[in-house]
Amino acid sequence: MNNMSRLSARHLLAYMMAVLLSYGSLAIAASTAPSTPPDSVLDFPGGLACSFALSIEIWDGKQHDNVFKDKNGFVRSITAGTGSALRFTNPANGKTLFTKSDGAVNHITTYALDGSFTETNTGHTVLILFPTDTPPGPSTTLYVGKVVFMSDADFNFTLVSGSENKTDICAALS
Repeated sequence: MNNMSRLSARHLLAYMMAVLLSYGSLAIAASTAPSTPPDSVLDFPGGLACSFALSIEIWDGKQHDNVFKDKNGFVRSITAGTGSALRFTNPANGKTLFTKSDGAVNHITTYALDGSFTETNTGHTVLILFPTDTPPGPSTTLYVGKVVFMSDADFNFTLVSGSENKTDICAALS
């Protein structure tokens, strides 16, 4: 994946996490996924989201966004509603993990001066960390509870805190 594709994928991923990725219960069974085709698919090469290639099929949920702007250029958004249903697949061994759609709340503060942002999610959140992040990935983790991370303008994430109630999706698909 070249740098432009990486930034585009990271931008999409950051947007999805801010708007779409809130989850319900996990199921290690492809049969629980919707019978309709996914709304979108993300494919990550090995070493980026997991040590192996990872495919994520996305069935969009329904969210409501509120955006607030102040005189200093800070933008704060709150997104609430039903997140996306996701199916994670390890193409090498065919194992899948499905997360059904559920409710969550995401708070994002964007800093206009440098393009960075801080995101606080409550509920169910999947956080994908690349090798350029802190702590360095590859890792794909489902957090249940609260997770806080920061991002610079290039979408390099720094995990600030995360619930101890978490599932290592890469390990589950190994």
